[in-house]
Amino acid sequence: MAWIAVSPLPGDPFTAHMMEHLILGMAAPLLLALARPFTLTLRVLPPGTARRSLLTLMHSRPAAWMVFPPVAALLDLGGLWLLYRTELFAAVQHHPLGHAVMHGHVLAAGLLFTFSVCQLDPVRHRRNLPLRGATLLAAGAAHAVLAKTLYATPPPGTAFTTADLQTGAQIMYYGGDVVEAALAVVLAASWYQAAARTRQQRHRAYSPRTASTRTSP
Repeated sequence: MAWIAVSPLPGDPFTAHMMEHLILGMAAPLLLALARPFTLTLRVLPPGTARRSLLTLMHSRPAAWMVFPPVAALLDLGGLWLLYRTELFAAVQHHPLGHAVMHGHVLAAGLLFTFSVCQLDPVRHRRNLPLRGATLLAAGAAHAVLAKTLYATPPPGTAFTTADLQTGAQIMYYGGDVVEAALAVVLAASWYQAAARTRQQRHRAYSPRTASTRTSP
């Protein structure tokens, strides 16, 4: 993210933009989600107003709806389809403020989607793994289809070269697959940890000592 902010990325215009999209919208949100920033903040903050306010925000009903996986996926992928399949991308391409707003939206939507799928930080309602996995598959399919459409036709109102357009679309397609595979690994690890906790609880519940205690007069 700092690299994008201070220097242009290599490559033709659309290729460089897609590298920015991949870093801001997918790779950086995944790394930030793995860092568990809210959990870290709660551990660092002393008991007081700031800590209670953060907990209230995280457990609020609006926050719960925003990290509901299908809603977060719609905000993320819907925004990308709106950006690249309408003239919106051409309208903001050469305007610094519009370009900054576009980057901010891509980052915020990517963070929201990644946090909703991983759910490593404490949230109001922890959604089950099948729902999060299905949302990840559907979002990955929508992202791949969008990349394929960009490989064939540029965003309306733009005039990128064919080589630039196809290279950028390939970065979006294959780079997105890599990040989505990493998200799938996070989900698999969450499932494994949850299954291990369940086995430990059952083992403690039916340990010989517990059983003898229950059967003793």
